Amino acid sequence: METYLVYVDAANNSNKFWSAKVEQNNLTVQWGRVGYQAQTKVHSCSSHQQAAFKYHKLIAEKLMKGYRRSQPIIDSSCEVYEMKRAIELLDFLRCYVEQKKFNAVYIDLLNQYLKIVPTPLGMQIDPYTIYNTVEDVDHQRSLLTSLLPNESIKTEQSAVSKSFRCWMSGNDSLL
Repeated sequence: METYLVYVDAANNSNKFWSAKVEQNNLTVQWGRVGYQAQTKVHSCSSHQQAAFKYHKLIAEKLMKGYRRSQPIIDSSCEVYEMKRAIELLDFLRCYVEQKKFNAVYIDLLNQYLKIVPTPLGMQIDPYTIYNTVEDVDHQRSLLTSLLPNESIKTEQSAVSKSFRCWMSGNDSLL
């Protein structure tokens, strides 16, 4: 049993992870800032069942606090739908970056993206400079797209849907 969770609130300088793993009678918990050395605590339990119970209880507590299931590393073993969602979010973010429109909707989209793709951002997050240019966003998009399993999935995004996303980003009330 193993779980990796993240909590992101870029506007409030929060970009942290929490993970837990049950091995025999031990529950190992790690936590910290994404991209930095983790703190670790090992809970020695009297049985595997007790370790599993504590594991599920701690996960439920973290999820109630706003953490989201994620993965520590994005690679080709990740769920395709998660990578496609991250690419979709980057397409929306690209429109905001292109327009230099760094508003609350941009921050929300950025937080959603960072929950799917945990990214080391340093100790002081400036959400308005994570993606300075559309080239920054395009580069990130190309990295994610390269992980998708086949070419048909990679090219399904049409120019029409990109234009629609940019139009939507200009109409925040519709998002």
